Amino acid sequence: MTQVQWITKDRILSDLKKLGVTEGMTVIAHSSLKSIGKVVGGSVSVVLALEEAVGKSGSLVMPTQTEQLCDPTVYGGGYSEEEVQIIRDGMPIFHPDLTPTSYMGFIPETFRKQNGVHRSAHPHVSFAAWGKHAAYITDIHQLNYALSEQSPLGKIYELDGYILLLGAPTDSNSSLHLAEYKQQNTFKKEVIWDVKIAVDGEEKWTTYQDINNSSDDFSLIFDDFNRDTNYVIEGKVGEATSYLVSMRAMVDYALNWMNNKRA
Repeated sequence: MTQVQWITKDRILSDLKKLGVTEGMTVIAHSSLKSIGKVVGGSVSVVLALEEAVGKSGSLVMPTQTEQLCDPTVYGGGYSEEEVQIIRDGMPIFHPDLTPTSYMGFIPETFRKQNGVHRSAHPHVSFAAWGKHAAYITDIHQLNYALSEQSPLGKIYELDGYILLLGAPTDSNSSLHLAEYKQQNTFKKEVIWDVKIAVDGEEKWTTYQDINNSSDDFSLIFDDFNRDTNYVIEGKVGEATSYLVSMRAMVDYALNWMNNKRA
């Protein structure tokens, strides 16, 4: 009988350090708990290991998006007009301390609940952060153009942060959205989103402007970046194939890639 190898918090911490995560780093982590293996303590152990790796002089950031708060017609739910109206009328607004994440996984959902973690106030694409720059990264997350240079992603770029793909697929790399706002081609077009927010003390549906962000080619960008540069550090964290990358280097590369290869 094959014996299952348990992964401890100390093992995860050791693997993160081998990968290159050091104290003082600002790291945005995309993660898959299942990929890491059988973790003693589950997502709590992963969060604690990540925080210990960057230390109190560093910062840990995770996306905590809330797609479930979008207008019910956006993702083709097949609802009747009556159902759409019921959902729109009954939909709660975003509460940073209460609203759960959507499709983000166990690790970000655990992380965003922790004492000392700050969460940005965007109703659809919020980020949570812990550590030295947590308040700065999550403060004033503007409604319009929500993943631009003025967003938490832009602040991580400014801080010369790192992207950590902890067993997560390479198309989950949300930092590449930063490049989309600067690309110079017809792919960049305006879209309007419906969102429910508090306006003068009342909960109301309103709209905000953004561009048509897409991650369809993010894996291709990652593969080309990995081939063309020496910035990608690959290693195992537990059983998960993981990558540590300079955000600034990858976003700058992605901008040039998009300008040349997107229609």
